[in-house]
Parts: sequence; C-alpha cells; structure tokens
Amino acid sequence: QAQLVESGGGLVQAGGSLRLSCAASGSGRAFSTYTMGWFRQAPGKEREFVAVISGSGNGIYYTNAVKGRFTISRDNAKNTVYLQMNTLKPEDTAVYYCAADSRWGRVSITWDSYNTWGQGTQVTVSS
Repeated sequence: QAQLVESGGGLVQAGGSLRLSCAASGSGRAFSTYTMGWFRQAPGKEREFVAVISGSGNGIYYTNAVKGRFTISRDNAKNTVYLQMNTLKPEDTAVYYCAADSRWGRVSITWDSYNTWGQGTQVTVSS
C-alpha cells in the first residue's frame, strides 16, 4: 500500500501563495495508476474536497471555492502530486490532506473513495 507524505504548508498572509507537495512511496503499482485528491479540514468542520487529478493528469476537478486560484498537478516520474494555491484567503485555513484512490479509472470527489491518506499539513492564512 502506498504511503503519502505532504509538505509545503505554513503561515501566509491573505493574497499570498503556497505550494503543497505530496510524495508517494511504498506501492508495488505505478504512481500513474492512482487518482490523487486533495482534501482539507478546518477546525470544527467536516473534511471537504478541494481538487482531484486522474492518473494520466487529463481529468481534473476543483471545488467551486478554489477554482481559478488553486492548481493541481502531478509528476508521475517523481511520484508526486502538487497543489499550487494562489490568492489565498483566511477561509482557506485548514489542514490539507492528499489521498490516493487505487481504483483504476475512477475520479472521485468524495473522501470515502480514497483508501490511502497522508498525515496532513497545516495551512494558515492570516487576514
């Protein structure tokens, strides 16, 4: 089973940018066979979908709240998925998790489709 490690979180002022990375390791399957998603969870709120990218990178979806500001991408040669976050807002403050869906060809926005999760990285946007 794949293991995921996120990095790149931190404290930033509103309007700033951060780039999250999620490195995968330990799987016997090619990284390109996994759909990868980013989710976030703010204090007192449920975990919510942010973005998803298919194994090939051709299928990409975002939640409306981040469209035009966030960009998900992946480098299958490096077993890494990224989330570029621009024009950050205080409401983007949350723990951000990357997740892997091992079901081939599925591109899901629901958290229960994903069977491997990273430990999370804190993003805090100050006003």
